[in-house]
Amino acid sequence: QVQLVESGGGLVQAGGSLTLSCANANSGFTLEDYAIGWFRQAPGKEREGISCITSKDDSKYYTDSVKGRFTISRDNAKNTVYLQMNSLKREDTAVYYCAATQLMDSVCVFATDDYAYWGQGTQVTISS
Repeated sequence: QVQLVESGGGLVQAGGSLTLSCANANSGFTLEDYAIGWFRQAPGKEREGISCITSKDDSKYYTDSVKGRFTISRDNAKNTVYLQMNSLKREDTAVYYCAATQLMDSVCVFATDDYAYWGQGTQVTISS
């Protein structure tokens, strides 16, 4: 089955940038066949969806708080999906997760129950 592994988190100053990666550790499955969502969970808050990319046509969606700052993309040759994060703010501090679903080929949404596979998360901390 799909095994997602996030990487790229860390500590960065406000205004800085990070690129998160979501790779499939199981070479028997290709992420190209899945819509991928990025979610985050800050301490004491619910998990929220921030970006997703569809499987059929790579349509991209962003929640309002990250529009214009974050960019989702996929590299099928590397079986990896990326989240480029620019102009980071302290409120972006959270554990970031990627998730995969085969239910969203042309439109993707941030319904966590529709994502079958999840990574373990990577911590992103923004300092002032």
